[in-house]
Amino acid sequence: LLQSSEKFSRVRKIFMMTSTLQSNKSGSLRRREKEKKDESFLDKIGTLGRSKKKVHEEDEALQVEIEGRDAIDSSGIPVPIEISADDIIEGEERAIITEQSRMDPKVNEVVKLLIDWINDILASERIVVKDIVEDLYDGLVIQKLLEKLANVRMEVPEVSQSVEGQRQKLQVILQYCSQIFAQPRWQQPRWSAESIHNKNLASILQLLVAVAIHFRAPIRFPEHCQLQMLVAHKRDGQLHTRYVTEEITDVQDEFGLRGERDAFDTLIDHAPDKLSVVKRSLLTFANKHLNKVNLEVTELEYQFQDGVFLVLLMGLLENYFVPLYGFHLTPTDFDQKVHNVALSFELMQEAGMPQPKSRPEDIVNGDMKCTLRILYSLFTRYKHV
Repeated sequence: LLQSSEKFSRVRKIFMMTSTLQSNKSGSLRRREKEKKDESFLDKIGTLGRSKKKVHEEDEALQVEIEGRDAIDSSGIPVPIEISADDIIEGEERAIITEQSRMDPKVNEVVKLLIDWINDILASERIVVKDIVEDLYDGLVIQKLLEKLANVRMEVPEVSQSVEGQRQKLQVILQYCSQIFAQPRWQQPRWSAESIHNKNLASILQLLVAVAIHFRAPIRFPEHCQLQMLVAHKRDGQLHTRYVTEEITDVQDEFGLRGERDAFDTLIDHAPDKLSVVKRSLLTFANKHLNKVNLEVTELEYQFQDGVFLVLLMGLLENYFVPLYGFHLTPTDFDQKVHNVALSFELMQEAGMPQPKSRPEDIVNGDMKCTLRILYSLFTRYKHV
């Protein structure tokens, strides 16, 4: 009996140990299955979130593509509307494009070129212009365009809801334009903050064409493009109208990609030692003639900025005396310097040289490559004199 009891006890212990192991194993399996289910559920949530995000990004990309395609396909010129005396307040003046000008191929080409150029410049900003008037009259797109091209930051609010706020913002933007263009004080621009905010198509186009030419946009505008506008002015409760013809483009002298590379760019980047040789040759050429009147140049980059040496050099090369009253011998401000350089350009053209591609403002602002180009053209023409 004692042996049977001990045997039964051992069997019972073995059975209990086996049950415990099976129980632990079952619990472990249940935990693993639960964790697997939890992971699967979280994965599904993450995948769903990623799918929604991907779909959202694809929708945004598609929307931008559609807007861009619409901008390309549309003319970009607003349809002219009739103006009644009830639409404007006393003393206000508004201008709308005539149907004849709206259908003018030159006008449409200018608008299309500008829209394509603006959209290309502002592509990284995710800005798409479709209507040249409605999208630009509040100043935001003009601000972004100038900031991108001139690499500046304007201290103006991004969005202005009020009419007065938008006009003040436009005024600040146009002041930046005058600084960027290096516009002389005596030269009045053909646009204003008020005319742009009043959706004057002529003012908007004139400003954009000036910006494109200044920054040497890679586009060629049709020459002598004119815009006929119907101008309405309310006085004594009556609406008075007149037709005005605005010039949008003239002969485009400057053309080329902004930052277009030439021989001087190559010399500056890859052979600065050879550039110094060219500068010494030009310096020797200039002093050979300026020494005749006891003048000498030591710094090409700075001493031609005021235009005095350029005017005197042209007189010496062509063997005539330039009257002192014709230019400013000791210029004191920017306008006088621009006048001197512009006069030297006129003397070059009178001598049969092609019109310089550089602008007088470039020389006055100390653009070394522009100065070198001018001097090199003189050297090429008069090296045997």
